[in-house]
Amino acid sequence: MRLVETLIYSLSPGTGAEFHRLVCEESLPIHQSIDMDVVDFGQSEHHPDAYFLVRAYDNLDHLNASQEALYTSDIWRRGPRPAILQRIVVSLKSMAWMSEAAIEETRLCGIRRRRLN
Repeated sequence: MRLVETLIYSLSPGTGAEFHRLVCEESLPIHQSIDMDVVDFGQSEHHPDAYFLVRAYDNLDHLNASQEALYTSDIWRRGPRPAILQRIVVSLKSMAWMSEAAIEETRLCGIRRRRLN
């Protein structure tokens, strides 16, 4: 079992496509550089200015250490952070434990969805 964090963002009107570009081109590479496990991400099916990000951690200590490494890094703070935060109107966070199988199925569904779009 791993701890899965789901972030839901309501974005400023008309910014969903640019937010997605920022995530794909700037934010995800930083996440990957610190070995943060991004399971899935993207624009919501119900609205182009709604977005989700799903990340998995070994436990709460791992989550806290990973997020500390990401959010205090110069590459994040001087990189995409300002542009990302300026587009977020509301941010919600939820965490739940999931099996490795459920996490991998979620990951595969996201990969398939992004290939279709």
